[in-house]
Amino acid sequence: MKRVGIFGGSFNPIHCGHLALAERLLDVARLDELWLMVSPQNPLKRRADLLADDVRLRLARAAVSGVSGVSVSDYELGLPKPSYTWNTLQRLRADYPQIQPVLVIGADNWLLFPQWYRADDIVRSTEIVVYPRRGCDVDVQSLPSGVRLVATPLYDVSSTEVRRRVRAGESIEGLVPPQVEQEVRELYALTIKH
Repeated sequence: MKRVGIFGGSFNPIHCGHLALAERLLDVARLDELWLMVSPQNPLKRRADLLADDVRLRLARAAVSGVSGVSVSDYELGLPKPSYTWNTLQRLRADYPQIQPVLVIGADNWLLFPQWYRADDIVRSTEIVVYPRRGCDVDVQSLPSGVRLVATPLYDVSSTEVRRRVRAGESIEGLVPPQVEQEVRELYALTIKH
């Protein structure tokens, strides 16, 4: 059975940290593939400046072109909103019986995990790989069976910082993949004016 990492997020926009992390996770989590799953709506977040689903999907697909083992999935965009990870995992298992989904989340999300819909059921049914985030300490001794913290570098780039820089008229060179840099600048510049 193919081990497929499910790395959900708004990717608003996708940035170089996402790509570097995805490539590292393939190795340290022993994954056959990693799917960056563009999420339509995080039930725990409100985003006034969230770009349209199809735009974030297009940017993410352009960004991962040529990255071996990493692909972008629109699967969650076709599911009912809000987007609950439990529902996504259940549907994935039904639609793709040949894969073993491995949930990939940041330490910040692991600390909020008790608030997730059917969190206990997710822990019982799904392997979870947690990657470090700055300022989010995970007590490895307290992790339940099937949940593990992996060693990945801390990538000090965020979608929030990319959007802030565009608003401020600052460069985002090196923060987003070069193939999407111009479009990211133009798209977020447009959202500022409205």
